[in-house]
Amino acid sequence: MQVVYEDNHVIIVSKRSGEIVQGDKTGDEPLSETVKQYIKEKYNKPGEVFLGVVHRLDRPVSGLVVFARTSKALARLNKMFAEGQVHKTYWAIVERQRDREPEIHGVQERGSSSMIHSPFIEIEHWLTRNEKQNKSYAHHHEVQQSKRAALRYRQIGRSDRYDLLEVQLLTGRHHQIRCQLSAIGRPIKGDLKYGARRSNPDGSISLLARHIEFEHPVSHQQIVVDAPLPDDPLWHCFG
Repeated sequence: MQVVYEDNHVIIVSKRSGEIVQGDKTGDEPLSETVKQYIKEKYNKPGEVFLGVVHRLDRPVSGLVVFARTSKALARLNKMFAEGQVHKTYWAIVERQRDREPEIHGVQERGSSSMIHSPFIEIEHWLTRNEKQNKSYAHHHEVQQSKRAALRYRQIGRSDRYDLLEVQLLTGRHHQIRCQLSAIGRPIKGDLKYGARRSNPDGSISLLARHIEFEHPVSHQQIVVDAPLPDDPLWHCFG
């Protein structure tokens, strides 16, 4: 865990792959408890520390997680997330499609990789969720018990074998990015559940909650934060 922003009402941390945000049936210590302990020790707080979980990231995903340090901030952040007032950007490393080159407007070489600028593409599916498998399935039209899912993506980097995509969610569904990218033939590196060819050595998937911006729930100042890149050298080839 790395703290990237904190004040009296809000704390934002960069989650490592493998950490869980909230407690689950595994019994592993969740990130929320780690953050509570950090606050307790740093500020020498007696008794129980208040910390509100505002949103989650899947266990194999890394990147930014926002917590509320006060009940006032929690109520307002919950409302902001529900109303789409918190803007998040994800980076995903996906398998390279050699038969389809991006529409490139600018290229900046970085050793064996390039940072590029391509237009956003919006995709829409209807997702159904299998609770037993903990997996979502994408459909091209509405089916029974499905929910509409939409996102925008563009290619911002490329290497010999992989592309780097920037993704913006337009809806919030279970495993949405993982499921929708897989449905268009772009499974995320390491994501065996959604069609990747092989796992990552550390069990992660190459999906990063990279950027977040929102109006502070109490001070109303604009908060803009970027997550550090994971330790995997492939991320730094793009970054």
